[in-house]
Amino acid sequence: MASLISSTVWVKRGQPAQHPKRYNLDKNELERVSRLAGDRLAQVKELLDEQVEAEEEELVDVEEMIAGEEEDEEEEDNDQKKQENSDNEWSDQDSSSEPDKMDLDDPSKPTDEMAQYNLDDYDKEESKGVSMGAFSNIKGLQFYQNQTDDPYVTLDDLANDETHEREELEIYPTDNLIIAARTEDDVSQLDIYVYDQGEENLYVHHDLLLPAMPLCLEWIDFSPAGIDCDDPTRKGSFIAVGTMDPEIEIWNLDVVDGLYPDAILGNNNNPSSQVDQPSAEQLSDSNIQSKKNKKKKKKNNNPQPSTLNLSPATHHTSSVLSLSHNKLARNLLLSASADTTIKLWDLNQAPSGPSSTFSAIESFQMHTDKVQSAQWNPKEATVVLSGGWDGMLKVWDTRNSGEGVEVKVDSDVECLRWDPFNPQAFIVTLDNGLIQSFDSRMLSQFSTTPAKKTAKPLWTLSAHDSSVSAFDISPVIPGLLVSGGVDKMVKVWNLEDKSGSPKLSMVVSRDLGVGKVFSVGFCPDDPTTIAVAGSKASLQIWDLATNNGVRSVFRDRLKQFSSSLDFENRKPIGKDGVLSVVDDLESDDDDN
Repeated sequence: MASLISSTVWVKRGQPAQHPKRYNLDKNELERVSRLAGDRLAQVKELLDEQVEAEEEELVDVEEMIAGEEEDEEEEDNDQKKQENSDNEWSDQDSSSEPDKMDLDDPSKPTDEMAQYNLDDYDKEESKGVSMGAFSNIKGLQFYQNQTDDPYVTLDDLANDETHEREELEIYPTDNLIIAARTEDDVSQLDIYVYDQGEENLYVHHDLLLPAMPLCLEWIDFSPAGIDCDDPTRKGSFIAVGTMDPEIEIWNLDVVDGLYPDAILGNNNNPSSQVDQPSAEQLSDSNIQSKKNKKKKKKNNNPQPSTLNLSPATHHTSSVLSLSHNKLARNLLLSASADTTIKLWDLNQAPSGPSSTFSAIESFQMHTDKVQSAQWNPKEATVVLSGGWDGMLKVWDTRNSGEGVEVKVDSDVECLRWDPFNPQAFIVTLDNGLIQSFDSRMLSQFSTTPAKKTAKPLWTLSAHDSSVSAFDISPVIPGLLVSGGVDKMVKVWNLEDKSGSPKLSMVVSRDLGVGKVFSVGFCPDDPTTIAVAGSKASLQIWDLATNNGVRSVFRDRLKQFSSSLDFENRKPIGKDGVLSVVDDLESDDDDN
């Protein structure tokens, strides 16, 4: 049974509600779900009615078949009885006229079949009756001064159950959340993990079912319009999910066991927008083949505008491959799609239309093929970095998308990140196993010819034997980068020497047993803790500080981060610094 984790995201300590609420399906919630579901709900009901009708017809056929079989059995029984009666008549005629030894006229001599019930002494048995007086059950009417002594009063038990449940769901201020997008065959869900570093504990707090295979996740600290929020800054804890479907779902992480997303971005009532869902096994096994297909498509990198896949301005029409939340303008969300467009969403703008779904406020046609990733600049609120299957990396401003800079790379783009210590530079991983860094100030303008759309990277790192499918760079430790590849290896890199000059070297390489690595991310509260997941649907927490090589290379930089943390004598978590959850859904297929 194939399963995988396609994406993970950390949630900073103190951000989730300490006491999450249970999902309440009341009248108002039913009305909201009906509006969000729109025509799709009617389609589901129609399909359900057809299924019920088909089952009823099948049941009628089965009943008729059973009735026919019963009639046949009844006829066979009648024929058998007639045959037995006929045989008895012949037997009586041939039998002797001597009377039986048992006198049938004597009722005091029962037959052997009736003797076992002892009917002659039935009335002689002693009665074991009970008292039927008016006060026979007076004990049940006892009065208790303290209701806790009354065995029939269970109010305290109910209160204890609620208290116990509240304690079980409690998320402490020292806990991190890790959201993992899991798919097993045709079933997809979000697993919300709680990671308690002090207690070395990692467990699934709750999960949320998804309608399609998730491809990307983004945590949002902003409550979308239409959701009740008492905070004037609309602070909240939400997760945005991009899937194989064109819609983007937003779920409230402070609500447990939710049945329907709190907000939907896109037109969820467009039947033509539905995408066939591959299984987890198909997605995992076809990774390399999909890359080959992308290379075939790259023969025509500059198609005419008339050949581009034009997408509606208000919503996507294909899978959502990337999401980016603007930390400087918290109401803005950016999405990149396989429909070749990048959409801008304003979560502060109330949903419109009868279905109450959000519509994009801007649509950008920046690439000629599927857009693999798009990221907001952490320092400039309107600047975007995007990369697509057309092999182009572009830096542009949402206020004027017609102007910007770009560079052509030699392979398909996998992942993008802005350099947290240099807002003008960015890092990209490629399908050919390389990791490169570029300075956006050294790139060519959009108006230049294709021959000049090349630029020398700041540095190039030959990181993996095949596609670099995941990476992250530490936001607090300069020069610390972690990468993961389809070759199943997780590698830690040092990008600079003590003086801050570029110096590329691998510090440690390790197979964590997650299969092909699809996600790597640094913990926002601990500089050396990372979460790793991949094609075996296993989430692993690795504390890099437990490795001697990491401590040796980054010792001075770790001390600059926090002098109170004793990284030299740090106690390893789990086994060899790795902590995981034993999962029944983990695939035993070594080829994953």
